[in-house]
Amino acid sequence: MIRYGQQDITQADIDAVIGVLRSSHLTQGPSIPAFEQAVLAETGARHAVAVNSATSALHIACLALDLGPGDVLWTTPNTFVASSNCALYCGAAVDFVDIDPRTWNLCPDRLEEKLIAAEKAGRLPKVVVPVHLTGQPCDMARIHALGQKYGFRIIEDASHAIGGRYKDEPIGNCRYSDITVFSFHPVKIVTTAEGGMALTNDDHLATRLGLLRSHGITRDPALMTKEMDGPWDYQQVDLGYNYRMTDMQAVLGVSQMTRLHAYVARRHEIAARYEQLLADLPVTLPWQHPDSHSAWHLYVIRLQLDRIATSHLKVFEAMRARDIMVNLHYIPVHTQPYYSKMGFRPGDFPQAEQYYREAISIPMHPTLTDAEQDFVVEVLREALAG
Repeated sequence: MIRYGQQDITQADIDAVIGVLRSSHLTQGPSIPAFEQAVLAETGARHAVAVNSATSALHIACLALDLGPGDVLWTTPNTFVASSNCALYCGAAVDFVDIDPRTWNLCPDRLEEKLIAAEKAGRLPKVVVPVHLTGQPCDMARIHALGQKYGFRIIEDASHAIGGRYKDEPIGNCRYSDITVFSFHPVKIVTTAEGGMALTNDDHLATRLGLLRSHGITRDPALMTKEMDGPWDYQQVDLGYNYRMTDMQAVLGVSQMTRLHAYVARRHEIAARYEQLLADLPVTLPWQHPDSHSAWHLYVIRLQLDRIATSHLKVFEAMRARDIMVNLHYIPVHTQPYYSKMGFRPGDFPQAEQYYREAISIPMHPTLTDAEQDFVVEVLREALAG
C-alpha cells in the first residue's frame, strides 16, 4: 500500500521518547520548552505555545484575539473544517472567501472585493484565517496590507507549511500575521503524533495563549489578581482549557525537527520528479508562486475532465484498487451538512467547488521511493485512459 502521506519514525525518535518515559516528567516537563525553542529557532518568531493539536491552537488563537459572539471570521472554503470551526467554538460567525484558480489558496482579489462590500454593510470580519494549502504560502503581504486598511486580525493557518518560506523568510515568523499555527499530525512535515503550536511576536498574545492552553491557571505572581496565600498558590485568571502537549510528544518533535530541512528537500525532489513524469498527462499540476518555497505537505493534481474519457470518481477508485491511497484535500467547508444548516449553498464559492470536482492528492512523503512514485504515475496514466 502506498499512502498519500505518512510519518517517518527513526530509532533516534524512539530512543528520545523512551528517554522521557524513563524520566520524572511525562507532561509539563522540560521537553515542552525545548520543542518550542526548536521551532522558534527555525522560524524566528518571539514566542511559541505547544498544544495537543492544531485545532486547539486555532481555538486559543481566536480566544486570544477576543473573537466572540457578534464577531465574524473569514477563511477559505478549501481547507479542513478546523480552520472555520475555531470561530464557532468562540460563538462567532463564519464566512468564506473563494480561492485563487492558480494557487488554490484564498484569493486576495476576492478578499478585497468582499471587504469593500462588507465595509458598506457594516459587517467587516474581526479575524481572517489564510490557509497555506499543501504548504504553499498565501499572498500574505497583500492580506496583511488589507488587514491594516480594514482593521482585521490575521491567524496564519500554516498547518501544512513548517519548513517552507515566503519572500525568502521562514513561514511562522509572524511578519504578516498576529498568530501562526502549525500542525504536527503524522502526515504533516514533522510529527508529534498529535500536536500543534501557536506562534506570535506579541508579548500579550503569548501570555494569553499560555494561559488558555492550561485552564487559565497561573503560578506567576505577576499574573495573579489577588494576594498569594502561600508558595503553593495558583490562581485561575481566565477560562482556559486542557490543551497541553505531553513530554513524549514534545521530545518526538524535538527529534523530528533535526530532520526538517532534509524532509522538505526530499519533498521538493519528489515534486520535481512528478512535474517531469506527469507533464504529458491531461492533468493540471500545482503552480508555485515565485515568492514561495512550499513545504510540499501535499501534492495535488487536478484532472482535466474535458480531456479524459472517464470520471473523477473512477480515476480515484482505480488508484485505490491498486493500493495507492490517494485522497482529496478538501471538500469545500461550506458544502458540509453542518454548514448548510447555516445557510451556505452550492454555488456560493464556485472556484473552490470546481477545484473539488477535479482534485486528487497523490502520494507525497519523504519515504516515498522513486520506484513507488513511478508506479503511482503508471497507474494514474492507465486510470486516465479509462
